[in-house]
Amino acid sequence: MSNFQESKYLVRAYFDALEEATVDTLDDVMSHYIAAEYSWRGVYPWREIDSSKEVVQTFWKPLLTSIKHMQRRQDIFIAGQNEFDHEQWVMSMGNFTGLFDEDFLGIRATRKIVNIRYAEFNCVQEGKITKTGLFIDLIGLMDQAGAYPLPPSTGVYYNYPGPRHHNGLQFQGISEEEGQKTLNLVHEMVNDLDALNKSGSMTCTPEILEKTWSSKMTWYGPAGIGASYTIPRYQEQHQIPFRAGLGDKKFCGHVCRFAEGNFACFFGWPNLSNTPIGGWLGLPGGKINAEMQVVDIYCREGDKLSENWVLIDIPYWLKQQGLDVLKRTGSILNP
Repeated sequence: MSNFQESKYLVRAYFDALEEATVDTLDDVMSHYIAAEYSWRGVYPWREIDSSKEVVQTFWKPLLTSIKHMQRRQDIFIAGQNEFDHEQWVMSMGNFTGLFDEDFLGIRATRKIVNIRYAEFNCVQEGKITKTGLFIDLIGLMDQAGAYPLPPSTGVYYNYPGPRHHNGLQFQGISEEEGQKTLNLVHEMVNDLDALNKSGSMTCTPEILEKTWSSKMTWYGPAGIGASYTIPRYQEQHQIPFRAGLGDKKFCGHVCRFAEGNFACFFGWPNLSNTPIGGWLGLPGGKINAEMQVVDIYCREGDKLSENWVLIDIPYWLKQQGLDVLKRTGSILNP
């Protein structure tokens, strides 16, 4: 059985304390659960922060001020040993749900319920959280607020469900053997795609995917791309437009990758780099090679991957090419 229970208990207690905190008590929560030497990574416009106090001031306080009565609604919760440095990490994925009552990052408040997709990775060492990777789907929030900044997406974005069999909350210990099966399958899939990139191919045959993916796979992409179902529709609505519209694709590696039971996850900083040549996201091409920060969370059924939840920091990818969708939206809708 996996031996990550203490780390799971700590992170769950941290989440509970965050949810009960006010903007005036957030620093106390951080001092209790966060190590003095702390590294936080998040999506644009936050990026990299090395102080829990600054994380509170620039991320948590503005978020909790704008999204009232915010709840963390988890769909997947797993822990494991990072295969790159043997540290223990805990990953939580789901939605931050609350009332969008005050403007946030130039996005006009709606006074209605919103669900902000998130994936959060926390490294636990000696009873404290020492590193965090926290990704939220800001374009998804913009969409719910009526400020979607991109052309129509190839897939469909909506309030995505958790795992089909509702088994993603792995609060108890899980067989290490099952986790290794999942991780091995993810390794094979990643290696296949890396080889495809190195070959220079701008497409992908279905047979490559069929090695590791269920024919009835579901891919839950970020807002701007959307979700798709089955291998043919996934290829039509995401993979082929992605491969055909981006050149110079290079895999850069991952910061954290682990599995527990039937679930696996990773994120990179960056995962990959590429150059838009026109078409992806419905946008024109350019000559700027840009980094991409991506989160992938997988579910395995039997010997195939069946579901994949993905977050991409699209605002940062666009920012590197000169388009700040947050600044542009704020200047137009909140001049």
